[in-house]
Amino acid sequence: MAKLLIKNIELLHTPNGEMQNIAVEDNKIVYVGKDVPADFAADEIVDGKGKLATAGMLNTHGHVSMTLLRSYADDMALMDWLQNKIWPIEDKMDANDIYWGAMLGIVEMLKGGTTCFADMYAFMEDVARACAETGIRANLSRGLIGVAPDKDVKLAENTVLAKNWQGYDNGRIRITYGPHAPYTCPVDYLEKVIAEAAANKAEIQMHLCETKFEVDTVVKEHGMTPIQLMDKLGMFELGTIAAHCVHLTDEDMDIMAAKHVRVAHNPQSNLKLASGIAPVAAMLNKGICVGLGTDGASSNNNLDMLEECRAAAMLHKATTFDPLVVPAKKAWDMATVDGAKTLGFADTGLLEAGQQADIVLWDMHKPYWYPRHNKLSQLVYAASSTDADTVFVAGKKVVEAGKLLTFDEEKIYAEAEACTRKLLNKSQLAAKGEKQENG
Repeated sequence: MAKLLIKNIELLHTPNGEMQNIAVEDNKIVYVGKDVPADFAADEIVDGKGKLATAGMLNTHGHVSMTLLRSYADDMALMDWLQNKIWPIEDKMDANDIYWGAMLGIVEMLKGGTTCFADMYAFMEDVARACAETGIRANLSRGLIGVAPDKDVKLAENTVLAKNWQGYDNGRIRITYGPHAPYTCPVDYLEKVIAEAAANKAEIQMHLCETKFEVDTVVKEHGMTPIQLMDKLGMFELGTIAAHCVHLTDEDMDIMAAKHVRVAHNPQSNLKLASGIAPVAAMLNKGICVGLGTDGASSNNNLDMLEECRAAAMLHKATTFDPLVVPAKKAWDMATVDGAKTLGFADTGLLEAGQQADIVLWDMHKPYWYPRHNKLSQLVYAASSTDADTVFVAGKKVVEAGKLLTFDEEKIYAEAEACTRKLLNKSQLAAKGEKQENG
């Protein structure tokens, strides 16, 4: 059994300057404290002097290969953004684009202290391959559009993904089913997805109650909210990760709490696309598990969004501005232990014995880390994702001195740039062809 000792590190809850040690066997933490057990003979020792050790963060919702589309379309409302910019260019993406887009997003996450992410997109076998090669932890689903001509083919792809990758590498990769949203998945298709997921003992992740348009459309067509409709269909019995949940009623939240629906909260995406501000405080008060996600293509860095998470929660009830709605500790939990619960990783998200050794060492030798009145507050309010110096996933070192160890970073950047140029060329040719057809 491989044994790793991380010594001379500081922890969030210990006094400034108090040195601690972390002992790891294979993929699990076996000891955290001042005195290393006498019988622990390390195969590798990492000196963490000047570093703060935390659990790795989890990004609970995203479409990682959309990093290729970062800055391609901004300052637009969701449906305009999707229908007129994103969906047309996504139709031109192939497996190679998805693979290198995933690689680009993964290197950004790992170098920023995010050790696990959820993803819903196309060509997910290639995303799984990128996860296997880079060492990141993941919960993956094939995005399913129920109004598409090939909807059943895509559902079959999700099942193949589950058969090939569910539980890979001691559970480092989990597979869920990914119906996109109520407005793209009719009820008869959702029933097929639910049945297929149940047959394969898999959970579901889905965009729910993201916009007022979505909720109004579902209420008009079915006489109930999206949450009530999914509950009626039995989706929540399988276990569900609900992304966004911006427009909820009290009844919706009661259902979610009773059925243990976990929420992937995406404050940056919600604000950027003018979708609204999620009722985070109300959900937390109901006992709903809420994790933090990035969504879209703007950023894959959880740490850089923690302050936005708090600000959005405070703004939901604009007359109160209560800073204790989501204090720094809760924001950090949403990015770590609550994010792990959201994604179904029961032994991830905490820095203690028995947990997966997903560990980040943060470089505190930066101007905004002084003076250190409160390390947790500084991590949430002042630190940058670029402070992540050394990163471990399942006990394996994947980043050292800010450099990815498991893959050639420069190759990732070059290939991602080449894919983007090709996509833009395809898009321009298609637009030119449409213009000629229309005279």
